[in-house]
Amino acid sequence: MADTAQEPRLITETGIDQRIAEIIEPVLTGMGYLLVRVRLSNQNGMTLQVMAEREDGTMTVQDCEAISMAISPVLDVEDPVEKAYHLEVSSPGIDRPMVRKSDFTRWQGHLVKVETSILVENRKRFRGKIVEVDADGFKLERDQIAYGEEPTVVVPFNALSDAKLILTDDLIRDALRADKAAKAAAANQNDENEADED
Repeated sequence: MADTAQEPRLITETGIDQRIAEIIEPVLTGMGYLLVRVRLSNQNGMTLQVMAEREDGTMTVQDCEAISMAISPVLDVEDPVEKAYHLEVSSPGIDRPMVRKSDFTRWQGHLVKVETSILVENRKRFRGKIVEVDADGFKLERDQIAYGEEPTVVVPFNALSDAKLILTDDLIRDALRADKAAKAAAANQNDENEADED
């Protein structure tokens, strides 16, 4: 797998969310996490939601706490938000936003909902299964085909404005399997480190 820490996000924030992302992303990267999304909303007064994950796609409660403790002082110093807000750090979840090329490769074979910033084959919204991924974009096998449309469509990465996995039984099964494999790999790594120390 490519080095995802150096892989830029395809879909990024604008306005105040972009400013916050610019402040916290270097902190997250230095800790070994990937920023998925930043969103400031008016829910519960004002909430700053930060979605992040490890390079292997996992995220624990301890990871969320570590990120929160690391970015809070940086945000206090930079002070990008004029009002008081509640910081919420979370994993992207199973029906996650897709923000890097590697997300499309990792979740190939699953259903995704996509929006583009420009017309692609006379549409801006698509829904279907990711069947192929290359450096420039991905091929979707549509699950809802309108009259006269091709069953597949190629969506260029540079046209994406939003993309999100759709929750299905297959996705839940594969996400749980990937999480279990990542935890087993981490446990093996810890065992090897402890053996090296002996």
